[in-house]
Amino acid sequence: MKMLREKNELSTEKREVKHYLSHELMQEVKQAAPGARLSLALRINLERYSVADRREIVSKVESGCAPLFVACRRGNVETVEYLVVKCHADIEQRGVYEVPDDRSVHYATPLWCAAVSGKLDVVRRLVELGADVNAASDTGSTAVRSACFMTHIDIVTYLVESGADIQKSNHSGGTCLINSIQNIQLCTFLLEHGASVNASDIQSKTALHYAISEHRTETTKLLLRYGADPFLKSSCNDDALQTACLKGDTEIFHYLINTIQYPPSRVADAYELLGSTFLDDQLRTQFTLQQWTKAISYRNEFGENGKPLPKLPCIPPSETFNYAKEFTTEKDLEMIAYDIDALKTQSLLICERVLGGHHKDTLFRLMYRGAAYADDSRFQSCINLWKKALELRVERDSVLFCDTCFTAQALVRQYFDLNERNAMSRSNCEDRLRFKDVLSTFNLLTDRIPDCQRLLGLRPVFKRQQESYDRILKCITYLIYLMVEMVRCDEKFNIVYSAVERLVRLNPHSVLTGDTILHLFLSRMNTIKSTYFLKDNQMLFPNIPVIRMLINCGAPINARNFSQSTPLHIATKQYNFDAPTVRLLLDNGAHLDPPNKKGETPATLIQENAESSIPLVPYVSLQCLAATAIVYYRIPYAGEVSVALEHFVRLHEKR
Repeated sequence: MKMLREKNELSTEKREVKHYLSHELMQEVKQAAPGARLSLALRINLERYSVADRREIVSKVESGCAPLFVACRRGNVETVEYLVVKCHADIEQRGVYEVPDDRSVHYATPLWCAAVSGKLDVVRRLVELGADVNAASDTGSTAVRSACFMTHIDIVTYLVESGADIQKSNHSGGTCLINSIQNIQLCTFLLEHGASVNASDIQSKTALHYAISEHRTETTKLLLRYGADPFLKSSCNDDALQTACLKGDTEIFHYLINTIQYPPSRVADAYELLGSTFLDDQLRTQFTLQQWTKAISYRNEFGENGKPLPKLPCIPPSETFNYAKEFTTEKDLEMIAYDIDALKTQSLLICERVLGGHHKDTLFRLMYRGAAYADDSRFQSCINLWKKALELRVERDSVLFCDTCFTAQALVRQYFDLNERNAMSRSNCEDRLRFKDVLSTFNLLTDRIPDCQRLLGLRPVFKRQQESYDRILKCITYLIYLMVEMVRCDEKFNIVYSAVERLVRLNPHSVLTGDTILHLFLSRMNTIKSTYFLKDNQMLFPNIPVIRMLINCGAPINARNFSQSTPLHIATKQYNFDAPTVRLLLDNGAHLDPPNKKGETPATLIQENAESSIPLVPYVSLQCLAATAIVYYRIPYAGEVSVALEHFVRLHEKR
């Protein structure tokens, strides 16, 4: 036993010494000056151990990095060589690299670290010692690709000569060439060594798309000389010319239309889109009018039978843009030349026709222009544009997409702002919230609920989509509130009743909490932030007219959420309590005695509420008392009573 204890003590002491050596090594590597060697004392201490022990010592990780990784980052070639040759450090042991500029974190090999850090001598020595030149980081980026991004031309040259694969992309499809567009010399080198000029990433963007987006004129010309296809389209349906127009790059724009054979109608569309970009981004009205005038001249010059080239596709005037039509003659332009609002509307019409309604720039400009209208107190114009944006987003992305959810929330807030304004002051009829707008938005969102329920039933489920769905449900509750408040005649009441009844039949539940629509209407926590809700305690819910309509439409009054709380549980909470609302639920069959997961029943919550004066006896039935007794005394009932009674008794169990 004594010998065993002494052996264990020696083993523990050896581990402590090795740990101390590992820590000392890391400190020396971190603090060493460029080109410095490890201290003689440390090297002597390390070399006393066996090869296996040395490898173990130099492989210890601190803050995500081993000493070899730190030495590569600092460019200490002799230290790198000593660790690999003398201590047999794992040349592929990965470490954590944090990019100083954007604070992004990568998990990569020592070679990748040295390449990104611009340490050519270290890169050269690691390759000579057998490092894998095509090893990728956690994002799939190789050393040569990341060196291209950092514009380390000498390192890229060496790695390519050493066999690095310049065609290998990262997990997002980004290639070496895409990462090199900022440097003409680097692009030339890669193209001369066979880089695929038309390789695209997961957004279907090529190096040419990125060069134009970043206003790299010389790189754009180089890529086109090496065969870049200017007609390739990204996932947003942008080719080279359209990208130049959207980025407002006039130099590249003119180079493209002068060197590439485009149909006349395409060039005219491009002039119109370029002018639209400068109007929306820089408010350069004179430049915009010049481009639009050129487009008119182009259409007239290349028209047939004395008629200008038509603007295709033909889009009929709509209420969204106040039934405005796109200009066709110079006289049309002269009439609106000094009307910024009319010019902005023309810009939106051009975007919708040339880019299409689903293009991200079209959607962004609709939202941005709508916000400008809201700031100018032109609420109906704002609502028209945001309604259009929401319809397009729902068509393109579904209501589970975060941008769709954001658009829906913004539109509903705008409805409430306008409704609150109307309540606070006597406004003109034109400024009043329109029932048809609220109803159309309600129908747009509720029509998508079945598809959303089906999609959320698939696995895996993303939390962001679940949160979007729950926010959409909240938006729907606000829309119901507005519709009920706006009902002034039987015709509108029947429309609202029918719409709400259809929603109740769908029986939507909150994904995260399991709340039904009735649960949501009973909670004061179901709030909306609005510019004109000046008081923090101003609540919309609970709201008796809405709750009555839901009950009449067949909303399940004893439905349970994930915490096994019924709507009556929610209504009887201290912060939600409203006596008329509680009475309404009780009068329509809400049970007092079902317990939730905490064991709370609505009856106990009412009794504990000092403000409550609701008598409970009239609402307690003999059936409920009997069911409670069966549960309390654990009397077996399954299979002994009818299915309907089984369900009734189970309602009184704690789950």
